[in-house]
Amino acid sequence: MTNLPGAGDDVKDRVQEYWNRRAESYDSDGISSITGDDQREAWRSVLREYTGGNEQRALDVGCGTGEISLVLAELGHDVTGIDLSREMLDRARTKAQQAGMSIEFQTGDAEDVPLSDDAYDFVTARHLIWTLPDPSGAIQEWCRVVRPGGRIILIEGFWEFDEPWDGYQEIHEELPLYDGRPPEELVAFISHQGFENIEHESLPDPVLWGDDPDQEMYLLTFPVPE
Repeated sequence: MTNLPGAGDDVKDRVQEYWNRRAESYDSDGISSITGDDQREAWRSVLREYTGGNEQRALDVGCGTGEISLVLAELGHDVTGIDLSREMLDRARTKAQQAGMSIEFQTGDAEDVPLSDDAYDFVTARHLIWTLPDPSGAIQEWCRVVRPGGRIILIEGFWEFDEPWDGYQEIHEELPLYDGRPPEELVAFISHQGFENIEHESLPDPVLWGDDPDQEMYLLTFPVPE
């Protein structure tokens, strides 16, 4: 995406402000929180299939209040979570402490990840890519911090709201994937960047979302080239 100098930073500032405001109510959003044994086990089952049974180094980008980070830690992975919102991260740290989980949470930009090359075995990102001014650059960054042969795992959806969200009215046109995309379109978007062997799986199970999802939810994954 091409922006005037500084325009992308202004959009990110507004996105950061929005999610800082949302932090207190975020876990009351039906598709965002993971509550109860059945829902947690459903997410463990989904993520176990794509992350394997052995301990791996996991980076949860745009981790929010840490729901996916916690599930990954429960599966035995060594987890780092980054997010642009400090308010979200405060809640994630509290959850990890209450659960007795050792998870490193730090402030970080999904498009400029403050971590070393090849530091992780896989990256996860849930409902993140639609919020980014430069999703193509973000994907390249995620691949940079994952070892060759590792994996990118995206949990995404297609919302197609009639009107922009409150807080996004002035910036949604600066977000190339705003509202999400159907899986076939996101596959094409990623494929256009040179990645291959992209797979996707529909996630319609209401247990995962606490109710029947009104939107199209899915998991998309692809390997980092060796």
